[in-house]
Amino acid sequence: MKLYLVPTPIGNLADMTYRAVNILNEVDLILAEDTRTSGKLLQHYEIKTPMLSYHMHNEHKIVDHVVNRIKAGETMALITDAGSPGISDPGFLITRKMIENGLEVIALPGATAFVPALVVSGLPCDKFVFEGFLPVKKGRQKRLEFLKDEKRTIVFYESPHKLLKTLGDFKNHYGADCQISISREITKMFEEHYRGTVEDAITFFEVKKPKGEFVVSLSLQ
Repeated sequence: MKLYLVPTPIGNLADMTYRAVNILNEVDLILAEDTRTSGKLLQHYEIKTPMLSYHMHNEHKIVDHVVNRIKAGETMALITDAGSPGISDPGFLITRKMIENGLEVIALPGATAFVPALVVSGLPCDKFVFEGFLPVKKGRQKRLEFLKDEKRTIVFYESPHKLLKTLGDFKNHYGADCQISISREITKMFEEHYRGTVEDAITFFEVKKPKGEFVVSLSLQ
């Protein structure tokens, strides 16, 4: 009668913890963001627990059904395609429903992209704010403007096809000389970190086409 939030590797399969493998073997059901992606992970670790698709497009429809099954005695684990559930991925809604029903939720520590990106950025990391993905259209400029007086390092997630647009927005709102660190493919074979000013980053990525998923750490101070 509990739910485990289980982080999965963000690239390097060796980052799966012993505890995570044990939990996924022991639960009655695994809620997976994409069963095809998670199927490869489970196969690698010889985990045979059945899966149920649970993602942002169906969670509002099935969350009550899932919680009722847990209330009836099942134990489940939630995993996403990569990283920690709830961090720019499904996890919040079912956690809130579990708490509302007086049911136990246990979050395992494990892989998440923004922590390693932040600590190797060279930017202050004693205090920071995690923004995740910026709004694509509605509310984007308002959010950027809201952050202009932020004194803590700001951490964003960004996709390759939007990276240059986001860097341009940073230049327009915060200036060309702000310090930035851009990390890609963390834990993977082609892991890279670019550090410099926003202006320099724009020049760099105009030449080198962005590939992979990015974590962007930005200091406005």
